[in-house]
Amino acid sequence: MQKAMLDMSSEMEFLRKTCSMLPICNLASIRFFRRMSSRQRRDVSVKSSYLIAKTPNENTIALTSKNIWGKEKLVINGSYDAYPWISSRESYMLDADEDEYGGVIIRPECLPQTADAFATILQSSLFHWKLQGKKGVWLRLPLDQAEFVPVAVKEGFKYHHAEQTYLMLTYWIPEGPCMLPANASHQVGVGGFVLNHRNEVLVVQEKHHYSFEDVWKLPTGFILENEEIFNGAVREVKEETGIDTEFLEVIAFRHVHHVAFEKSDLFFICMLKPLSTQIVVDELEIQAAKWMPLAEFVRQPCIQEDNMFKKIIDICIARLGKCYCGLTAHQIMTRWHFQQNFRQLT
Repeated sequence: MQKAMLDMSSEMEFLRKTCSMLPICNLASIRFFRRMSSRQRRDVSVKSSYLIAKTPNENTIALTSKNIWGKEKLVINGSYDAYPWISSRESYMLDADEDEYGGVIIRPECLPQTADAFATILQSSLFHWKLQGKKGVWLRLPLDQAEFVPVAVKEGFKYHHAEQTYLMLTYWIPEGPCMLPANASHQVGVGGFVLNHRNEVLVVQEKHHYSFEDVWKLPTGFILENEEIFNGAVREVKEETGIDTEFLEVIAFRHVHHVAFEKSDLFFICMLKPLSTQIVVDELEIQAAKWMPLAEFVRQPCIQEDNMFKKIIDICIARLGKCYCGLTAHQIMTRWHFQQNFRQLT
C-alpha cells in the first residue's frame, strides 16, 4: 500500500497524533508547523486543516487540505502542486511572555476552555519551545481551571507553589538539573517590645496555647504579603491589644529551621513606642493582655530557663540603657527598585 509522502523542504516540522488506520470516511487530524520569520508571518495568514481518509481504493491514502477561503486541494499518493497547509504558528501555541532568563511565562487569561484543548495545545507549545531553546516554563492555573492540573503533570510539569486562587507549576526543558528558583523557604514573624513611661512592658496570653497558660509574652504574629517588617510589628500589636505604637528599631532577630510545614522561620523583635494606653483585647486570639512591670516580666521561668528568650530580653534591656544600638528603617533607591533598608543607629 502506497502512502502519501510530504515534502519536508523549507524547514517544515510536524507533530502527529498517533492513530491506527480508520475505516472509510473516519478521519484523523495532523497538525503542521512551519518556522517562519516575522515578515513571513505578516505576509501569510493561511490556516489549513488536514484530514486523512481511506479512499474506496484500498491502496490509496488521500490528504485533503482546506484553507480559510473554503477551497480544497486533493493530494493522492504524494502528488500535489502547491503548499496549501502553511499555517500560523500562533494558532497552535499558548500565549506566553518571555522572561529575562530565557524561559516563558504562560498567560493564564489566554488558556483554552477545555482540558482536551489544553492538552493538545500544551504539547505543541512544549514542542516549539524546545526547538527554540527555551529553558523554564511557568504555568499559573487559576482555581476555576483546576482540571488542567493533571494534564500539565502528565506532560512533566511539577508543583512550585499554591495560593488561595491559583496553583503554579513549572517545566524545565534543558537536560540537567532544574535551575528555576525554588518556592519561598521562609516565613517571617515579628514581636513588639512596647515599654511605657512607667517601665511596664505590654504582654499578652494567647488563647490557643494551653501549655503556656501562666506565661505572659510579647505580642507576636506573621507579616503579611508585601508588608514591611516594622509595619507588621505595629499592626500585630494593634490587632492583639488595641495599643497604637510607633516603630523605633529592630533590636534582634532569630533564625530557626524545620518549623511549620518544614519551612525555616525568621523572627524579628521590634522596639515600639506606645502612643495610647487603653488595652482592647482581640477575643479571637488573645486570652488576656496587660501592662506588666519589666522586672516581673523578666523573672518569669519561661524567660529565665530559655536561653534564646533570655538573650533577647537581655538585648532589649541593654538597648534601654543605651548600651546597644539596633536597626532603624531608611528609604533608599537602588539600581533595580525602590526598597526599605535597615541601618544601624549611631
